[in-house]
Order: sequence, then structure tokens, then C-alpha cells
Amino acid sequence: MEAEIRNKPPDERRTVRQTRSRPLLDDLERWLRAALDKLPRKFDTAATILHALNLWPALARYYDDGAIEVDNSAAERVLRAIAIGRRNYLFAGADSGGARAAVIYSLIGTARLNGIDPDTWLRHVLAQIGDHPVNRVDEFLPRHYVQQIKPA
Repeated sequence: MEAEIRNKPPDERRTVRQTRSRPLLDDLERWLRAALDKLPRKFDTAATILHALNLWPALARYYDDGAIEVDNSAAERVLRAIAIGRRNYLFAGADSGGARAAVIYSLIGTARLNGIDPDTWLRHVLAQIGDHPVNRVDEFLPRHYVQQIKPA
């Protein structure tokens, strides 16, 4: 089902999830609660079920918000490059260098998630940021850049 609604608008994804996923998840929650009532609390299975039920509100956000992805694969793909080069980042010079690198990686990852070539976006930002008011720097965020380059 998620493959069918991938890249659809959030409101459409929410509607599909509410009608198709939510009933399945509601059934699963009822089953987990019933199974928990039958198990002694000291069993590992009971602890696992209790853990799942304690996290249920976070899972419920999935079908209530169409902007949320069903998995974190996109984030893991972005972080793979960081994990591969981890040894090199020991030489960032200082904690502030590491913090700056984290900001840059976040912006590049956000650009990619918005379907923007990071090099093109960064060239655009660097070419215009010198003449731009500092209190409107958020206009350079990738999500705003997408709106600027869309044909009218």
C-alpha cells in the first residue's frame, strides 16, 4: 500500500492510511492488549508487547500525518556517507567544526529529499547570499528553493 501512495500529497496519503492501514493497526493493538492480558508480566514476550504498546502513540502518528514516512530509509541513506567517512571527521578541528559539518549535511540531505541537486542549490545560495537581508536567510532553505524553480 505504501508503494502505491509514495510521492503523493500528504493529505492523500493520510486518507489512504486512515482507510486502509488504521483498521489493520487497530486490530493489531487489540490483539496485543489481549495477548498481554494472558501472559505473566515477567515473560520476555510480555515485556516486548508492553514496550510496543508504550510506543503506540508514536506509531499512531504514522496514519494521522501523511507527511511522515513509514520507515527511515531515506535518513539512513543520507547518514551512510557520514558513517563511511567517520574517521575523517575526527579532524574537523573543534566541536564547532563538527557542528557546522552537521548543518551542511542536513541542508544537503534536505535538498536531496526535495529533489534538488545539492550542487546547483548551493551555487544559487552562494551567488545570492551576499546581497540578501540576514533576517530572511530562511528563504534559502531547500524547500523554498523548490518553490522558486517551479514553473508558474
